[in-house]
Amino acid sequence: MTEPVPGSAHSRRCGEQNHREAEPLFLAGCGLPAAWAGQPQWRVLETGFGRGQNFLATWHAWRQDAARPQLLHYVATEACPDSAQALLQHASQHPHWLPLAQELAAQCWGLLPGVHRLRFDGGRVLLTLLIGDTQAMLRQQDMVVDSIYLGGSSPASHPEMWSLHTLKAVARSAQRGTRLVSSSNAPQVRKDLAQCGFVLANSPEQETLQATFEPAWEPRKAPLWPRGGQALAPAALAPPRRAVVIGAGIAGAACAQQLAMRGWQVSVLDAAPQPAAGASALPAGIFAPHTSSDDSVLSRITRAGLRSTGQWAQSLLQHGQDWTMTGVLERRQLATPQDETAAHSEASARAISEQRRHGAHERPASWNAELAEAAAAWSLPAGDDVLKAQQLPADDTALWHANGGWLRPSALVRALLAHANIRFIGNAAVARTEPLAGSHAWSVQNEKGQELAQAELVVFAAGPQSAALAQAVQSGAAQLPLHMQAIRGQVSWGMAPDDASLPQHPVNGHGSWVPRFPALNGGAAAWVMGSSFERDVTELPPTPADQARAHADNWTKLQTLLPLASQHYAQVFEAAHTWAQVRCASNDRLPLVGPLLAEAELPPSRLSPWVCTAMGSRGLTWALLCAELLAARLHGEPLPLPNALAKALSVDRLA
Repeated sequence: MTEPVPGSAHSRRCGEQNHREAEPLFLAGCGLPAAWAGQPQWRVLETGFGRGQNFLATWHAWRQDAARPQLLHYVATEACPDSAQALLQHASQHPHWLPLAQELAAQCWGLLPGVHRLRFDGGRVLLTLLIGDTQAMLRQQDMVVDSIYLGGSSPASHPEMWSLHTLKAVARSAQRGTRLVSSSNAPQVRKDLAQCGFVLANSPEQETLQATFEPAWEPRKAPLWPRGGQALAPAALAPPRRAVVIGAGIAGAACAQQLAMRGWQVSVLDAAPQPAAGASALPAGIFAPHTSSDDSVLSRITRAGLRSTGQWAQSLLQHGQDWTMTGVLERRQLATPQDETAAHSEASARAISEQRRHGAHERPASWNAELAEAAAAWSLPAGDDVLKAQQLPADDTALWHANGGWLRPSALVRALLAHANIRFIGNAAVARTEPLAGSHAWSVQNEKGQELAQAELVVFAAGPQSAALAQAVQSGAAQLPLHMQAIRGQVSWGMAPDDASLPQHPVNGHGSWVPRFPALNGGAAAWVMGSSFERDVTELPPTPADQARAHADNWTKLQTLLPLASQHYAQVFEAAHTWAQVRCASNDRLPLVGPLLAEAELPPSRLSPWVCTAMGSRGLTWALLCAELLAARLHGEPLPLPNALAKALSVDRLA
């Protein structure tokens, strides 16, 4: 977190807020914890996160309550995030918070302006930090909350945070019955809250204000999803509910896990006999941020996805065996192909061409100025020591991604599926999905018409097969065409030389190179280099000639990526193995997440089949974020992304 400049108005505003002790004020004023007892989820909005004292108090109360909701969503705005050190110093005054504050501080890095989703207690406590102006950030989010903590600085010192327009943005997140507590009971605040539809519950003489959202009019707001939100009705949120996820790769496993956490009984079907039999069987892959001078949609989504992947890997996997946050070196002049850069850039074609001449992955100018500290956690120009380790010249154009690393996808898939509410069914090739008469459920069948499973919700997460499965839905309603391109990828891999002096961290930019990771069968470490990008090729296994060609191409890529360091691997590359699978991408190279059928074309209470697919070559970075987005939309939860990015991933864009 960025420390405010001492003595500045920014610092005084934050300091005033951070030293405001309000544990009993906000919890008791909103009737918590009694109000959330027995609820499947509870959603809190706070204006002015400060040093997190109200979040820590609410999280602590949730932990202590046997009747706590299954999920606690806490959304907080903050214009000037404090440092992790300041957060810990403040929490040290409250010993019962300190263990929680340490967990919070460990995740408070890289808080650039925008939306950051932090996950605690196995993903059951979700903190969404909206970094920026409160009014602007709330207008970028689609959410409904149950409790509102109206805090921050006083109206006198920070009037824009208490303006009528800001309070209208707060009210936009309320529903009838939402309770609000305000740290200010100023006459103008009372007047403006009443104008926004809040019924005030106490007198002007009291220090604080309590209110309930009960407007005299019927609140309306423009729908975010043109084909219908398709969120479950509140009465349908309580388990048991059944879901079928088709596809046991990383996308399917992530969707299954997110649904299982919310009480669904999930059956995961796959044509293969075991999970992670497709592209998720990759020996090891890289996860790293994407950078661009205009901080494009692709860059922002990839950062959000990387944070999600890192948090779940830390929670579920064995560090050093299944994954390691080694950092990743990216050689910029060799990086993302021009078609992908252009597809997601908001710059002009001429500007993109100029970017590529100097390196495709430039950092935004603000990352070198006011946002330097937060940006450093994501991407920095590579230092001499990093370049020297890869035997690259000191003036090489490269980036260092500190919070990147390698990960074994199959280990993540197995960990995600290891939930008590998930059942894996192998050798189950799905051919069609049709509605069951007299029921809200769908029947999932094989090509012989035999039923494999039935459930109220079906999710297609089967990679290249997802489009055909979607077309085979027998619903009578118009379907979105899932235009996707199949892409075969081949990697080369082998056993790494036993030489500790060789480079240890991954490199990308012209293919991806993981120089060292533990082999599955134990013993010596392995390396992996790839991947080829063979559009519209689906043949598996590749012919010997195709394998030889891909292997030669991977060796050429490594030599281009690391001209000197690659020579240490010349012998082992000759004896390497090849591995191939098919992945898929959408036309705009972004994932597809959302309901397949329009809500208006479905009978009441019947859910559309959903899709979560088209991860391309970024499944490790995107799949877990997309699964959480799917679950949030379905359950009416705060989204892990701002509206614009959520819509960029939605199947609605195909309509």
